[in-house]
Amino acid sequence: MTLSRRIAHLDMDAFYASVELLRHPELRGRPVVIGGRRRALGEPGQAVAARLGEYAGRGVITTATYEARALGVSSGMGLMKAARKAPEAILLPPDFEAYRDYSRRFKTAVAAIAPCIEDRGIDEIYIDLTHVPGASGPLGQRLKQAVRDATGLTCSIGIAPNKLLAKLCSELDKPDGLTLLTTDDVPTRIWPLPVGKVNGIGPKAAARLEALGILTVGDLAACGPGLLREQFGPTYGAWLHQAARGIDDRPVETVSVPRSVSRETTFERDLHPRQDRAELSEIFTALCMRVSQDLARKGCRGRTVGIKLRYEDFRTLTRDITLARPVFAAMDIRRAAGECLRRVPLEQRLRLLGVRVSGLSFGDGDAPADGGMQMELPL
Repeated sequence: MTLSRRIAHLDMDAFYASVELLRHPELRGRPVVIGGRRRALGEPGQAVAARLGEYAGRGVITTATYEARALGVSSGMGLMKAARKAPEAILLPPDFEAYRDYSRRFKTAVAAIAPCIEDRGIDEIYIDLTHVPGASGPLGQRLKQAVRDATGLTCSIGIAPNKLLAKLCSELDKPDGLTLLTTDDVPTRIWPLPVGKVNGIGPKAAARLEALGILTVGDLAACGPGLLREQFGPTYGAWLHQAARGIDDRPVETVSVPRSVSRETTFERDLHPRQDRAELSEIFTALCMRVSQDLARKGCRGRTVGIKLRYEDFRTLTRDITLARPVFAAMDIRRAAGECLRRVPLEQRLRLLGVRVSGLSFGDGDAPADGGMQMELPL
């Protein structure tokens, strides 16, 4: 007899902000925003809070407490815009080392109960519970308690027959929620939701659906597959038709194969390719070295090297080059990325610079040769 699948999606509640509140309990119940310049190493316990209304500079919100979200701020919002909406909110700079530590803690706690885990980032995982003993309700509570014991933090869990529904229902009762869903519940609990709630329907697709009068998941489920294929193409149209009905056959993938490795940085001030050439060259070289180190850790190399630039007017431009052989040494990445730079205008100030390697292959090789690399931006 084949067991019906039982998949959980576990999402930590306002993860970065919750970690900070463990260290700053005096801020509990207040609107807190995480963002801006990264906290320097060696300052994990330092009181660094400031009013958001006093912030001046670029940057975006990494996350916010639920009290701050109630004031209209959200992840990805520019800090200056957020400051106008919630000037009295508390701003804390991020501490990614601490967040990675808490991420390891909660994942280790879950793995002790249910080892079949798909890592989806620092604060969320899918868990295959199909062969884990116990009813879904008590098992979900056991997972939540294990996370709380290991971290002092809360999480929200959705348990459903597949990944698509599990992710949807983990959002239905935040924070600290546990939601169980069956396929029979889809018409009553999923169809009333806005189409944008479905993971895989982004803002542009949601806007196109709304233009067609398709506002809810139920509207999408009632839509003929022919219209969806006509409007969105055969592949995405067919997926929309299936997703609206809660159909998803994707397995929980315990091994993730990366498609690319990239590093990028947004500058504290706009840098000019000529006036700030030395500084930009140093940053560019450092990005190539970090990409090389990431490739070495993953045991892979790539044939396509690319760059990403964002100018002061927010215009973004990318270029890439495909090499005759895969590379992973920083010098080779730097040389290829420099060739890409020669194909772009370097006359305006830059906000962001990034380096990417794709077309990855895996296997043993010599260690990256990083020593002695010193190259300037081509002009």
